[in-house]
Amino acid sequence: MSSQQTPEGPAAAEAGPTPGPETGPDGAHHHLGHSLKPRHMTMLALGGAIGAGLFVSTGAGIHTAGPGILISYALASVLVLLVMRMLGEMAAAVPRSGSFSEYAGAAFGRWAGFTVGWMYWWMVTIVLAVEASGAAAIAHGWLPGVPIWLFSLVIMLVFTGANLLTVRSFGESEFWFATVKILAIVGFLVLGVLAIVGWLPNTEAPGLSNLTGHGGFLPNGWDGVIAGLLAVAFSFGGLEIVTIAAAESNDPARNVARAVRTAVWRILLFYIGSVAVIATLLPWDSDRLGSPYVSVLEDLDVPGAAHVMDVVVFTALLSALNSMLYGASRMAFSLSRRGEGPRPLSRVAGNGVPRIAVLASSAFGFLAALLNVWWPEQVFKHLLNSVGAMLLFVWFAIAASQLVLRRRLEREDPDRLLLRMWGFPYLTWFVLLALTAVSILMMFDADARPQLLSSVVVVAVVLGFALVREARRRDLRRRAARRF
Repeated sequence: MSSQQTPEGPAAAEAGPTPGPETGPDGAHHHLGHSLKPRHMTMLALGGAIGAGLFVSTGAGIHTAGPGILISYALASVLVLLVMRMLGEMAAAVPRSGSFSEYAGAAFGRWAGFTVGWMYWWMVTIVLAVEASGAAAIAHGWLPGVPIWLFSLVIMLVFTGANLLTVRSFGESEFWFATVKILAIVGFLVLGVLAIVGWLPNTEAPGLSNLTGHGGFLPNGWDGVIAGLLAVAFSFGGLEIVTIAAAESNDPARNVARAVRTAVWRILLFYIGSVAVIATLLPWDSDRLGSPYVSVLEDLDVPGAAHVMDVVVFTALLSALNSMLYGASRMAFSLSRRGEGPRPLSRVAGNGVPRIAVLASSAFGFLAALLNVWWPEQVFKHLLNSVGAMLLFVWFAIAASQLVLRRRLEREDPDRLLLRMWGFPYLTWFVLLALTAVSILMMFDADARPQLLSSVVVVAVVLGFALVREARRRDLRRRAARRF
């Protein structure tokens, strides 16, 4: 898959080209900055998936599946690990700001790149509004005299401004945000393990009573494990941002390969380790699982536990908002550069930032954040449902693209395979089947079904636009051929 080659054979006219140089639809160069360092990439990968969901939603998962939530997290972790390995393989071989959108286009045609790219853009702009509203709610608790909508507005303004600066400033801010989150998780794990073995003062080792008592390890049976899997599977969203950022690092191929190798297993440790500590120290049927981290820290006599966790969650929300806005703007830039979006979105300022793409992405975030404050049930709930299963579709596109592009790489330019997917093609097929199974499970889950159906509607609309665009392109090509 050489950067200058296109697919061979009769499908070449319909398939999208193998991702090439950063040029716009007018043929002009549209260069992003390249100032992200290896430490930025590593911390972006580590912090990308450690969002507020880990700190807030863990208790709901434990309450659903009991201690068996560890199986749910293990299954979800294996799936995410394999997806990231596949994405890392492609990103290390051909680092691009459009990442999986460009790979889908290269594998299946422009319609696929258009669909995956705008589907992802829609998802992250809705999610960043959730993060802004969550952070605003915490800030409102500290300063109740200031309305939540004003906090949402200020937060969006601050992070829009930050994303308009150099990409290095984004990398630095994410580095320190991720550092706070990681230090909080590591501290929690250390305290938790010490409490479990009985090495903290005034605490007794709980043994396995909370894991095996209260109805056993699977108090709600395997149905609970499956429900827990559906609840936690999408909590790993954000890992993919590091492959989007690869195009703006000083050594894209090696940096993304290194980040994927070193970060994924650590994130799995953070997630599974944290859940194991909570499930061991708190009964799964406790009424204190609404804020499980706070409850554990209070039991360990950590002073000001609630305030400490408020700061950590606030930081996690801001970090997620920052990275989501970055990811949305770069995806919009990439789509425009390939002629799949409004041309102004591909303009790059002198500091290497696609400012119009940042402003366009944040504008929808402003609107969605205010909708979440003003009409959370009437309007925003439907928007949120529309992205409930979107990450599942993105993962499916990643696996399907890797299945096609890996063979093309091995045939055309095997030296670019700096990072290889394990057990190819068998584990790739396993992921595709597993994602299909999760989709089917969502159809039979009353809580997940509306999210799946709403997401399918959005995907169908975007796909419809893509197919109409392709039909018009083919018609224009035929007319041009007749003239000559």
